[in-house]
Amino acid sequence: MPVRTRVAVIGAGPAGLLLSHLLDRCGIESVVIDSRTREQIETTIRAGILEQGTVEVLAETGASDRVLTAGQKHEGIELRFGGEGHRIDFTDTVGRAVWLYPQHEVLKDLVAARLAAGQDLRFGVTAERVEDAGTDRPRVLARDAEGYAIEIEADVVVGADGSRSVAREAVTGAYGGYFREYPFAWFGILCEAPPSAGELIYGNSPDGFALISQRSPDVQRMYFQCDPDTDTEAYDEGQLWEMLQARVPGTTLHEGPIFQRDVLRFRSFVAHEMRRGRVVLVGDAAHTVPPTGAKGMNLAVADVVLLTDALRALLLDRDETLFDSFAETARQRIWKAQHFSWWMTSLLHVQPGASDFDRMRQLGELRTVVESRAGSTYLAEAYTGWPLPGTGHH
Repeated sequence: MPVRTRVAVIGAGPAGLLLSHLLDRCGIESVVIDSRTREQIETTIRAGILEQGTVEVLAETGASDRVLTAGQKHEGIELRFGGEGHRIDFTDTVGRAVWLYPQHEVLKDLVAARLAAGQDLRFGVTAERVEDAGTDRPRVLARDAEGYAIEIEADVVVGADGSRSVAREAVTGAYGGYFREYPFAWFGILCEAPPSAGELIYGNSPDGFALISQRSPDVQRMYFQCDPDTDTEAYDEGQLWEMLQARVPGTTLHEGPIFQRDVLRFRSFVAHEMRRGRVVLVGDAAHTVPPTGAKGMNLAVADVVLLTDALRALLLDRDETLFDSFAETARQRIWKAQHFSWWMTSLLHVQPGASDFDRMRQLGELRTVVESRAGSTYLAEAYTGWPLPGTGHH
């Protein structure tokens, strides 16, 4: 027998879990499935910067208390180039801030909140395809960890299943979207050390980009620009520290044992369509951005806030207006975030084959940003996040 629910959500990442949480507050039931185990969801290290609006949504809806108690409020970032640091003061320019609170901690909070509320949340269940998108009873066909078939019939199916989305095929085809691949990647490390700085440092140097970030008082996250095909074992620890240090001259990094390495490829993607009939895409299923602008998870939250209003009107009031306009409204923010992510990436990275002119022009642009209040304000406004749809939150 099919499982019957109002909203079937594929993916228990930030988008899927927050959507189920917000729908529950409206009195709309959902079933959430994810191919991963609970442990995998709660321990995979990903992005760590939350916009102010994201933090307010998590805290005010009861999705997370720890975001305010364990998260670290950051009121600026440093752009470092030419051997000097230049602080962009978010509070002074736009009166807002961001919080350093890793995504896996957000997921721990959301999983705990949903299970405590009695959410039908199924781990180890892999969606295989979505059918009947054009009807008012779309279906998710899936298999559990033992290989048994599961069919979920819903009023609406939401694909929150990441960049390799199964739901996307039902909406726009497997590869239907605007796509850009960048000619570089980030070599990321996690190390046991105290923070090297109180806020994030974005470094532009002749050797390439570096980001000095934090995770906790004892664990730090750092990245440097590399070739996309770089082997994570290509360097010993001494070489890694040497390369990181060379890219942020003037800052002395606190070194410690490196216990994780990864290479993060850079891609931009926006699906041609975010909705077909009663099947909708949110988060990385609909769009991905380079990590330079810290927009990925925050953009997913914005999608979910917008979709919650649309589903409440559709399922409780039988008003299709917001649901019909969801994709068009969401895309306006998505493309602003795509531009900002591309701009930050272009501003800070050394392009392969860049000429001396390109390098000097880039330094001129950096000076324009840090020496102009208008330039600093644009960066601060975009980095801390635009107002969230319908909430008044920034």
